[in-house]
Amino acid sequence: MGIGILGYFLLLTVFFRASLCQQPNTDGFFVSDFLQKMGVTKVHNFSAHFCSWQGVGCDSKDENVVNLTAKSFGLSGVIPDNTIGKLTKLKYLDLSNNKLTGLPSDIWSLGSLKYLNLSHNHISGDLSSNIGNFGGLEIMDFSVNNFSGKIPDAISSLSSLHSLNLSKNLFDSEIPSGILGCHSLESLDLSENRLTGFPNDFGSTFHKLKFLNLAENEILGKDSDFSRMGSITHINISGNLFKGSVVGLFEGPLEVIDLSRNQFDGHISQVNFSSSFNWSHLVYLDLSENHLSGGFIRELKNARNLLYLNLADNRFSHQKFPQTDMLSSLEYLNLSGTSLIGQIPQELSSLSRLKILDISKNHLSKRIPPLSNRNLLVLDVSYNNLTGDIPLPLVEILPRMERFNFSYNNLTLCATEFSPKTLLSAFIGSSNGCPIAANPALFHKKAPKHRGLKLALALTFSMVFLLLGLLFLAFGCRRKTTIWAVKQNSYKEEQTISGPFSFQTDSTTWVADVKQANSVPVVIFEKPLLNFTFADLLSATSNFDRGTLLAEGRFGPVYRGFLPGGIHVAVKVLVHGSTMTDHEAARELEYLGRIKHPNLVPLTGYCLAGEQRIAIYDYMENGNLQNLLHDLPLGIRTTTEDWSTDTWEEEDDNNSIQNVGSEGLLTTWRFRHKIALGTARALAFLHHGCSPPIIHRDVKASSVYLDMNLEPRLSDFGLAKIFGTGPEDEITRGSPGYIPPEFLHPESSSPKYPTPKSDVYGFGVILFELITGKKPVEDDYPQHNDANLVGWVRGLVRNNEGSRVIDPKIRGTASQTQILDALKIGYLCTAEVPAKRPSMHQVVGLLKDIEPTQQ
Repeated sequence: MGIGILGYFLLLTVFFRASLCQQPNTDGFFVSDFLQKMGVTKVHNFSAHFCSWQGVGCDSKDENVVNLTAKSFGLSGVIPDNTIGKLTKLKYLDLSNNKLTGLPSDIWSLGSLKYLNLSHNHISGDLSSNIGNFGGLEIMDFSVNNFSGKIPDAISSLSSLHSLNLSKNLFDSEIPSGILGCHSLESLDLSENRLTGFPNDFGSTFHKLKFLNLAENEILGKDSDFSRMGSITHINISGNLFKGSVVGLFEGPLEVIDLSRNQFDGHISQVNFSSSFNWSHLVYLDLSENHLSGGFIRELKNARNLLYLNLADNRFSHQKFPQTDMLSSLEYLNLSGTSLIGQIPQELSSLSRLKILDISKNHLSKRIPPLSNRNLLVLDVSYNNLTGDIPLPLVEILPRMERFNFSYNNLTLCATEFSPKTLLSAFIGSSNGCPIAANPALFHKKAPKHRGLKLALALTFSMVFLLLGLLFLAFGCRRKTTIWAVKQNSYKEEQTISGPFSFQTDSTTWVADVKQANSVPVVIFEKPLLNFTFADLLSATSNFDRGTLLAEGRFGPVYRGFLPGGIHVAVKVLVHGSTMTDHEAARELEYLGRIKHPNLVPLTGYCLAGEQRIAIYDYMENGNLQNLLHDLPLGIRTTTEDWSTDTWEEEDDNNSIQNVGSEGLLTTWRFRHKIALGTARALAFLHHGCSPPIIHRDVKASSVYLDMNLEPRLSDFGLAKIFGTGPEDEITRGSPGYIPPEFLHPESSSPKYPTPKSDVYGFGVILFELITGKKPVEDDYPQHNDANLVGWVRGLVRNNEGSRVIDPKIRGTASQTQILDALKIGYLCTAEVPAKRPSMHQVVGLLKDIEPTQQ
């Protein structure tokens, strides 16, 4: 009986204790009220003692809450008064990672707090000056909120504070002088605010400070502001307005230094760093995007434990690649835009831990060494003057990398395993140097049946075509004999003349800086045994006489000539210079000479005469589209046609005018459609049939020629790369009316470098010309104020008035629906946003769908 009464008494004691602790004005009541008002009910058993609730810690008597952790509880809104603000014994409060928007007014009365974490919420407004009540606070984290205004001076009362984090808020003005009262600080993070300065004696106050982050503010200061911080190991002041020398920051036991994106300047290689600074402690150094000059820091070789080094985008002098083999621990190296010259050193391969290497935007030349860093994840060597093959050991490790870029060099690779997208983005300007034997697919095909029969048929047809070719050649030579004899004699009389040779055109003078004309070879791709020289070019063009000048285009003058053997050629002189070396230019021209397609003007050969690059083309008998469509009466041509890429100049009066075709050529839609389709096929081949894709960069009517069979052929592909000095320059200096809008509007978010969609735009303009018969600019656009053809046509198409733009000369020669369908294709091609333009492969398909039937 006594035992039963005792058990009953104990049960009542527990019950009343649980109930009593949640009575008004008890910690249990305040915590319960807080959780329930903030909507937290499911994770707590409120009938149990509050000290057992999740996130609640009590003192030894289980009477007062000393620890409250509600991290990631899903709390939202404003914390009500008379809840947690009444927990007078509370020492540890963590409400981080919620959606709180405001604090209770009585929270500032928690004078016992040692730890306060309100980070990652949505709390806004000024930080109360009552923060000074937290005199015993040691750790305070208010980061990632929306606090604004000034940091209150009352912070000076937090003399026990070891760690203060106010980062990622909207605090502005100067850091208050009151912060100097927090002399116990070991970690201070005020990054990503709008702070503009800090008080005097800032550095000398914090003798215990080890971690300082002031990044991404608007602070104006200098290196001496951080002097006498004897304990500092980590300093980040990136993204501010600091100026002057960086020397004063290299003091003490620093391990991490980030001074990037400021305005530090000075000849850094000539300064004397403090002898007290121990470079062997340094593991992270970022000086990128400043105004530092001279050479690299000489003492870097002593930073044997350095893991991260970024010196990118400063104003260093031209210098060779720094010695890095001593930095064996490096994992990240960025020397982009540091004026490096010379070769990439083989010693980089010794950095076995290297993961990221960026040496883009320099003047590095010659070959890439066979880098075999197995841990390499990112490699960027773009925008240099590198030449030769990409080494096979490096190619083999590319597929497992996260990112790589070899663009805008003069490199060659054999990489059949890379997708067209990768080749377009990471190898822009590189050429595919795969020998036939390098394509393994060629070795795994089954031998076809009846191979002997097919071989015999092939040989028979080859012999027939060879005989026909010889007959044609003999006939051609016989026709040109008298012409060639005159030209040959004109030069033989002057064979003793030595260079350099100077030639004048109507608008410029160009010089072939060679001493002996017979010593400079002319390469003819399909006739390698013919030993032509620059002397033969002189003879073929009558010493580049104005009488043989066809026209002057964007790249230079174009001459007509006959090489020995009656080879009728057009000689294009690229007189405006190039950033390529002779070796690089020769390699690029030889690559272009291998590009063959029925709708491309073949590059027959080339000559490197001093600084001049001379491209030799097959002669196109029927001129270009610009002449035929705009400069001549439709249906006629001259016997001496223009090879200009910009203008056409009328020839002498004795040039005969002849009818071309009984149908009047360009007076029929069927013939204009044929030109459009042929040009589209040429561009589609360059974009989709070549690896890596070739971007023409200067598509316009004067680049489209008609051969002796009146087939359209596109010329000048690849020349912009040899001629240009930069990728943007190649487009922005293009012909008026053909330049895509993304290059005319700097604020556009579209790429500022040539892409296949740049060519698509130029083709769309040509298609508009064929349909309307009007020039891209400076023509009559009826009832419209647009200064160019594209604006005029697109405006009418949007208003369903496209039929008004059709050239009267082709009306009635085909279905108007077909012509309007072609107009819609041109509309797609000239879209403002490049991504909305179709590919040239799609354009070919669309044009074939509306191909006029034979009448």
